[in-house]
Amino acid sequence: MSHDVLVIGAGANTLVAAHLLAKAGRRVLVLEQRDVEEDLPEPGVVLGPVAAELGITQELIVDHPEPWLSAPAGDGVFMLELFRDPARSAASIARLSQNDAAQWPAFCRRMHALATVLEDLSLLPAPDIDTTNPGELFQLARLGLKVRRLGKESMIDLLRIMPMPVADLLDEWFESDVLKAALAAGGVMHLCQGPNSGGTAFVMLHHHIGCEPGVFRPPHTNLRQLLLARPGIEVRRGARVERIVVSGGRAVAVRLGGGEEIRAGTIVSGADPRATMLGMLEPGWLAPEYSLAVRNVRCRGVVARVTLHLEGLAPFESAFVGASMDHLERAYDDAKHGRMSAAPWIEARGSGNRIDAHVQYVPVSPEGGWNEDARRRLGASVVNALAVQAPGLADQVRSAEVWAPADYQSHFGLTEGQAYHAELGLDQILFMRPVAGWARYRTPIAGLYLCGAGTHPGGALAGASGRNAAKAILGERPS
Repeated sequence: MSHDVLVIGAGANTLVAAHLLAKAGRRVLVLEQRDVEEDLPEPGVVLGPVAAELGITQELIVDHPEPWLSAPAGDGVFMLELFRDPARSAASIARLSQNDAAQWPAFCRRMHALATVLEDLSLLPAPDIDTTNPGELFQLARLGLKVRRLGKESMIDLLRIMPMPVADLLDEWFESDVLKAALAAGGVMHLCQGPNSGGTAFVMLHHHIGCEPGVFRPPHTNLRQLLLARPGIEVRRGARVERIVVSGGRAVAVRLGGGEEIRAGTIVSGADPRATMLGMLEPGWLAPEYSLAVRNVRCRGVVARVTLHLEGLAPFESAFVGASMDHLERAYDDAKHGRMSAAPWIEARGSGNRIDAHVQYVPVSPEGGWNEDARRRLGASVVNALAVQAPGLADQVRSAEVWAPADYQSHFGLTEGQAYHAELGLDQILFMRPVAGWARYRTPIAGLYLCGAGTHPGGALAGASGRNAAKAILGERPS
């Protein structure tokens, strides 16, 4: 069977793109290098228009623990708990600070208003600052009008907060160290920066997009599993793409690891920009300026995933280890010098007989490499840190499975193990994602498109980049 479109990878973005293209009548083949599914958690908000256009609203499962964050408050007894209900969160915060509890509702309202603007922006193509196209100018005018309707206070907030360090923003609102740390962590998630770095307030807002007021972490969803099970596209496993073949300046085929070539008129890559354009693409077709820009995309992986398999049930639904913004900043200090953080920030979710922990900051290549001893030490440090919240945890652990940044690089092809394909720095968002001049999913090679998290709007928004890329391929304007 011949195909109109070849899609590289079977992640959420690529599957969304594949199904929307198939819905428009294209014959789509998805090429996935993995033979089997790994049981790894996949956080990400599925925005309403993405689900609606796929027709899966009723089937979609959104899994947020309740409370969505639970952190020891320093006395070894009281736990700060943040819930989806802002009033319940305020009651918990009040035990730390009456002032912070009083501020919480207003903070939630104002941050949510700003996140809705970013949500609207994420469903549009990255803005073209040189455009004279009436349709695009109309879309930008609509967005500007929405910002204007938020009022003067929110307009000032948006312009002022975007470039701020998240530490400075939170210092303006709150006094409790543990509350500020819990929120600041959302501003450095998958980012090789600390809370005192500029632009991290924007990253905190990015992780609030699509969430309820007062929730500053993306949930887990079953979007990818739903789309893999749906008819309409063909998925071929064990198909590792080694080369994107170009003829006359146009992508015409892919060559698999065994030498097989598959031809199609359109090729869509869900791999990160560096892996696609510098790794898979036949050399010699790119202008030096473009190649250099892609090579300079920052994609420093700093996160390990540690899964603890337990004898009994997990003792909590959520846990946070990061007592203060100073704790987060010191953890980052180690990372920027290439060291494993002596006291990493950890967020964990417990479910059934397992705990999945996000551990930050860890280097791609620690001294001595990710040998068994390094993995054992990281697993033990996670158990010891979580035992503050769950005494006796060490006695319940049957095994600890460690996925380091180097594993994500070797197993999933993620450059430097960066889950978001490119860091969400202010110089790598909107019309500069992945590189300036090429933020509309197209590439300099005709017929070759990017649709992964390295494109606008970035990671943690499951399927948004894929949806926007599909519309670009079909010549549609997102609404």
